[in-house]
Amino acid sequence: MCGFAGEARFEPASAGTPFPPADVAAVVRMGETMRARGPDGSGTVQHGNVALGHCRLRILDLSEHAQQPMGDPSLGLTIVFNGCVYNYRELRDELAALGYRFFSDGDTEVVLKSFHAWGTRCVERFQGMFAFAIHERDTGRLTLARDRLGIKPLYYTETPRRLRFASTLPALLAGGDVDTSIDPVGLHHYLSWHAVVPPPHTILRGVRKLAPATIATWERDGRCTSHVYWRLSVRADPQLAALPYEERERCVEDALRTAVRRRLIADVPVGVLLSGGVDSSLIVALLAELGASDRLRTFSIGFEAAGGEAGDEFRYSDLVARRFDTQHQQIRIPTAELMDALPGTIDAMSEPMASYDNVAFYLLSREVSRSTKVVQSGQGADEVFAGYHWYPKLAGSADPASTYAKVFFDSDHAGFLDTVGDAFAVDDASRAFVERAFAEGPPADAAERALQLDTTVMLADDPVKRVDNMTMAWGLEARVPFLDHELVELAARLPLDDKLGDGGKKVLKSIGRRLLPVEVVDRPKGYFPVPILKHIDGPVLALARDALTSRRALDRGMFRRETIERLLAAPNEHLTPLRGSRLWQLALLEMWLQARGL
Repeated sequence: MCGFAGEARFEPASAGTPFPPADVAAVVRMGETMRARGPDGSGTVQHGNVALGHCRLRILDLSEHAQQPMGDPSLGLTIVFNGCVYNYRELRDELAALGYRFFSDGDTEVVLKSFHAWGTRCVERFQGMFAFAIHERDTGRLTLARDRLGIKPLYYTETPRRLRFASTLPALLAGGDVDTSIDPVGLHHYLSWHAVVPPPHTILRGVRKLAPATIATWERDGRCTSHVYWRLSVRADPQLAALPYEERERCVEDALRTAVRRRLIADVPVGVLLSGGVDSSLIVALLAELGASDRLRTFSIGFEAAGGEAGDEFRYSDLVARRFDTQHQQIRIPTAELMDALPGTIDAMSEPMASYDNVAFYLLSREVSRSTKVVQSGQGADEVFAGYHWYPKLAGSADPASTYAKVFFDSDHAGFLDTVGDAFAVDDASRAFVERAFAEGPPADAAERALQLDTTVMLADDPVKRVDNMTMAWGLEARVPFLDHELVELAARLPLDDKLGDGGKKVLKSIGRRLLPVEVVDRPKGYFPVPILKHIDGPVLALARDALTSRRALDRGMFRRETIERLLAAPNEHLTPLRGSRLWQLALLEMWLQARGL
């Protein structure tokens, strides 16, 4: 897990005139902003009009042989890579049989030589999470790619004469010369769709993000071609449905066990972020079964109660830790420390993210990183196996886009227009996006359509992005076995009731009842609880007021003053359908912009 950045200059050259050189200083500046993602090493290389920079977190092949940017002069290729390809050893053996020789023992060189051997189709062979950039010396081509489910981020900014790219949005800002005006479509998505901003949009006009499962190639003159190399179809498979339920359950358990085992690949110990829910608890159970280590390290976090709501779920995580005799650490965060951590949490966000548990993941990652470099986490199970409350409401819906918007969107279009200044008003972009998504592909149940949309879009731009940003802020690599693409494909083919049944995640709960303490399975669904951010009062209310009534906010004119005044007067009366604070959503965006100096 790392961070990378780069620039390619495309200015046409007259006959006999070399292309203008890449701005190495800008690439160095971009890399400096990502040192937390890769504190163990860094480097920059220039090949004429292309420059690549990298900061490294040593997980595989801890030697200098795996340092990046990595070049192979005999192949004429240079790579910067972020992520982990879990089947790299098998691919290495295959490449060795083809005559390739290796100078390192990690996955980066395998990705590089896979690209040489199989071209852009190499990504179809990778099992894992990844984003990379590869420069071809002889053709001048530059290729960017992102993993199937968007676990690893990749942002870019493009003009007719130049492309810059990086693992984080703030890195691009550090490079300079970016249009930082607000993208009204991105703003519409942020305020409507629970802070989800689907690619290619971001909140800024001048920054875009490569969509998951996409590989894009820029020619030397700036022409770009791209294609989506993997598509998920969530639709019940009649042949799978014909099997006895117990056999389908066994298939899911075997696939999950494989996913967990794959994510043990590391030259450092691997721990688990243990919330006490079914998903992370299943990971612990399977790792214990696999004999992951002499004593597996697990971590849980809790906060002070607020508004009559408990701030931890230690009762459940303790049950799991005792059952599997893990080396468990409870992390208790007082309210004052949480408030102190908010600026750092916001600074760690590549894009503004309003979910309360950002600060929980940020503080949890800080503590875990003191002793551990790699953890497995349960993110993705709710989207893949239908753990959220809105999926049953969608089943059989004759108007799925309307039903989805009603149960999940934070605001309808009228509410958006009532919130933003006239200069930021646009058409109902979020509703149009959802309607297109529900209309695509072969016939399927509305709940299956929602699962497909959430798994391929919402997941990457909310929970997965949150985990990447907050863990990497402390140089901690988080791996997500529930997003193993083969497990995701299997889940997509299951009968809908295997997921919707039993209050959601039926098949996972069935497995859990055999492997876990029953109290962990048969319990109300929980999240990382951060009560102080759900019940806006005291110092949090003051923070929101200061941000939204500051001179910078007023000059920006992004939000209507009367709307802000109404929210500030009664912050806990204006909640979204998902019980989020509308005030916090607006304040977080303004604080993020101010933290970026925008």
